Amino acid sequence: MVYHRILILIILAFAAGSASFAQVKLGKTETGNASYYSTKFDGRKTSFGELHKSNELSAAHKSYPHNTMLEVTNLDNDEKVIVRVNDRGPFKKSRVIDLSKEAAKIIGILGKGIANVSVRVVGMEGMILLDSDEEIDPKSGKVISMRTKR
Repeated sequence: MVYHRILILIILAFAAGSASFAQVKLGKTETGNASYYSTKFDGRKTSFGELHKSNELSAAHKSYPHNTMLEVTNLDNDEKVIVRVNDRGPFKKSRVIDLSKEAAKIIGILGKGIANVSVRVVGMEGMILLDSDEEIDPKSGKVISMRTKR
């Protein structure tokens, strides 16, 4: 009887610990190389259980929890896009993120295949929290910086 209670407490402790481990700090930024999914992955299941759709704004990241919202900026042309993490990867050490083909098109990396990017956490659980002077173009997914008149 005591053994079962101890086992349950251990399981609950691990379950509670994993929830806090899965949190990521809003505003956290990293830089590195980004690539994008090949068309052969279109329609395949992601690690989140969804079907990968190359026309959606999604991404694969090694450690951010699924449904984390990321702002990806191409450092060569300053183009930005918001993507949702729904897969694990990339599996090449030199890359920090794999983008859907649509996200890669928006920030202009289709021609090169790989680009130097900045990745910033802008939301969690599918919700986006931007700075007060930013908004998202609903058609393109681009972050638009609003300039106030002085």
